[in-house]
Amino acid sequence: MSSEKIAAEVRSEFGKGAARRIRRENKIPAVVYGNGIDPIHVTLPGHQTMLALKHGGANALLELDVDGAVQLALTKHIQVDPLRRVIEHVDFVAVKRGEKVTVDVPVTVVGDAAPETLVVTENATVQLEAEATHIPEALEVSVEGAEAGTQITAGDLEIPSGSTLVTEADVLVVNVTAAQTAEEVEAELAEAEAEVGIERDEPEDEAGAEASSDDEASSDDE
Repeated sequence: MSSEKIAAEVRSEFGKGAARRIRRENKIPAVVYGNGIDPIHVTLPGHQTMLALKHGGANALLELDVDGAVQLALTKHIQVDPLRRVIEHVDFVAVKRGEKVTVDVPVTVVGDAAPETLVVTENATVQLEAEATHIPEALEVSVEGAEAGTQITAGDLEIPSGSTLVTEADVLVVNVTAAQTAEEVEAELAEAEAEVGIERDEPEDEAGAEASSDDEASSDDE
């Protein structure tokens, strides 16, 4: 994993008002903490930081140039506005080169399972211990041709050299099941409707419909 260098400005204003002013200037408020250092509150350039976080993935590693001193920072939490989808704040953990860290790494499922099956991702991430500068962006697992009943656990994943699996090996990651038939889906829907008290109108059978039609015709003749 490569790191991107970004110039950071130390900030002394805090609170919602200060954060709004920073974001209006197309900048992002952030904090760096951990590893025995006092928390460093900084302001980052908005567009450059957004691209760096997008490129680096869930565990993006940045080199923050704070007043001439470079601090290696691992992304811990990104706060995003749910409506505008813009970054509001970022938490970083200070790390050192060669240091081992424990992180959640995404699992990417590739390939097509056997026909009439359903691939369910039971756990979208697993925990690994890895060097801060060599964190895998994702772990790839193939379900190509997998039959119903296939289960892939954390222990089945291919872990890159230098990384160690922290998640329990028997934790289920991907489960391949038989796809439901239309009849099974209909039965589940009917059961769910019954539980909440929804009653379906029973369709008239053909004989009943014909009898009703004959009665109406006789009434018209009279």
